[in-house]
Amino acid sequence: MGKLLEKIETPADLKRIERERLPILATEIRELILNTVSEKGGHLASSLGAVELSIALHYVLDSPTDKIIWDVGHQAYAHKILTGRRKEFPTLRQSGGISGFPKPSESVFDAFGVGHSSTSISAALGMAAARDLEGKRYRVVAVIGDGSLTAGLAFEGLNQAGHLKKDFVVVLNDNEMSISKNVGALSTFLSRKITGRLANKLKGEVESFIKSIPRIGDRLIGIAKRAEDSLITLFTPGMLFEGLGFHYIGPVDGHDTEALITALTDINELKGPVLLHVLTKKGKGYAPAENDPASFHGVSPFVLETGKPKSRSKPSYTGVFSSALLEIAENDARVVAITAAMPEGTGLSKFAERYPERFFDVGIAEQHALTFAAGLAKEGFVPVTAIYSTFLQRAYDEVFHDVALQNLPVVIAMDRAGIVGQDGPTHHGLFDISYLRHIPNMIVAAPKDEDELRHLLYSAVSYGKPTAVRYPRGSCTGVDITGPLTTIPPGKAEVLKDGADLTVIAIGTMVGPAMEAVEKLNKEGIRAGLINARFAKPLDEELILKAASIGPLVTVEENALQGGFGSAVLELLEERGISAHVKRLGVPDEFIEHGTQDELRSRIGLDSAGIEAAARSLVKDRPNTIKLAFLK
Repeated sequence: MGKLLEKIETPADLKRIERERLPILATEIRELILNTVSEKGGHLASSLGAVELSIALHYVLDSPTDKIIWDVGHQAYAHKILTGRRKEFPTLRQSGGISGFPKPSESVFDAFGVGHSSTSISAALGMAAARDLEGKRYRVVAVIGDGSLTAGLAFEGLNQAGHLKKDFVVVLNDNEMSISKNVGALSTFLSRKITGRLANKLKGEVESFIKSIPRIGDRLIGIAKRAEDSLITLFTPGMLFEGLGFHYIGPVDGHDTEALITALTDINELKGPVLLHVLTKKGKGYAPAENDPASFHGVSPFVLETGKPKSRSKPSYTGVFSSALLEIAENDARVVAITAAMPEGTGLSKFAERYPERFFDVGIAEQHALTFAAGLAKEGFVPVTAIYSTFLQRAYDEVFHDVALQNLPVVIAMDRAGIVGQDGPTHHGLFDISYLRHIPNMIVAAPKDEDELRHLLYSAVSYGKPTAVRYPRGSCTGVDITGPLTTIPPGKAEVLKDGADLTVIAIGTMVGPAMEAVEKLNKEGIRAGLINARFAKPLDEELILKAASIGPLVTVEENALQGGFGSAVLELLEERGISAHVKRLGVPDEFIEHGTQDELRSRIGLDSAGIEAAARSLVKDRPNTIKLAFLK
């Protein structure tokens, strides 16, 4: 660790370092980030690009009295290091360690909890309004990337800020990327920029020319000053932000600490909302990340010298989805694909290469993605919208109002459903069954393995109804996936093992560990059966009611217990007047913290040992007279 960095425990220590030495500090911070992320994994490219910006913000502002709100949080590793978490930084995203995102419960320097994009401007404006209502004096700064600026929420915040005229600053960290390369008209507009040096030169030349005019030159300086500012604004994205009521400053080199400190200091003299446009390079200081920032957005442990992964990963569910969609689209011209700024993350890059005219990247705009899909579906296409489960939450109304209410054949491919691991509570996909299954017309499915994913995706395209297929983050099970694609009827479950003492009904990722538990129980003489539910909606009522007539039921899901698959089974039994002894296993009513997937599943009893223990206790405690029991 560098000598300068060792001296910094809080931002107050940072302020004691001479300005000319700050670039050395930036190098030391990058070294710590690279050493940690190469060993533990994490969000690399974004944080490498925001090191100087983090230094400048804490050098000028008086945090935590002054509030810094980081959008998403991918870019906040340097901020964590500078705010008392340098020694804990090697525990990044590990169970019991520090979070990969800003988290107020972790540090007073984290002004707002984040993990999803485009929230910073609205949150910062709310804090500025609260400050003024209380008669306090502190500065509020939102740091947002140009990719996050494509979301509607960001513009809702900008629009209100221009109206309220509160004193606060939006720092636009412009690296021309979100996770993948930015798309859309706004991205093109933001690319219309000239360097601060060129802007200043142009301003100087204009002023010198005016002053040279005899007698009237001095009187025209004020008018000309406004004119030259307008001219500069015309050549930069400032026109947009000035129109929204912001003072526009920039562009400024985001890797020049002196220029950043000067700009942030000068802004203190301005009243009302200010937008500081900062130009950065994603992956700055590490060649592999600079050359391929999309791949180094979020990484597993890698060899620092080469940038190559430390272990060869097995095929992923995302990869199987990608291949299956290509196979389906080859024989069905109605199929189109949609992503919200994540073609690599959702596996749609190959689709984009093969069928560019049938591929749509809408930017970070999940709400628009679903309504756009509805429009395509209304005109006869079958849009497959690939979105992480945690981000689909942002488009709930669009799923309800624009897709399901009109019963349109939109397929929602929900990647990263269930526990995702080190990204923690902002990214676990633990609520989608609950928030989708109560919507009329919806079909909600989850495959037990990668082969079943292929068939369920193929089936979803053929159903002609709104259909969501959820599948996990991570490696596949290793089953053969070479067979032809076949249609699975909606709601059709499968019996994997008959049982006379009890039946485990599992869905999705829980089928594998449930099978391990059932096999162990049978070896002990407990005749346990297993049903692969496949569907959370509609249910295979015949199979479930038959199993309930034989003995107790254990439902297992990697989803919230409230309103989840187990609740659906209880509802079915109640509707049919069936008495049964039921044990539901799932995610308790709490936000699950970060850790590995195996650690977290074990902690909440969603591994084979937990399922086995629950089933054994259910048989042991089974009453002589069977009654309906809501056990948690």
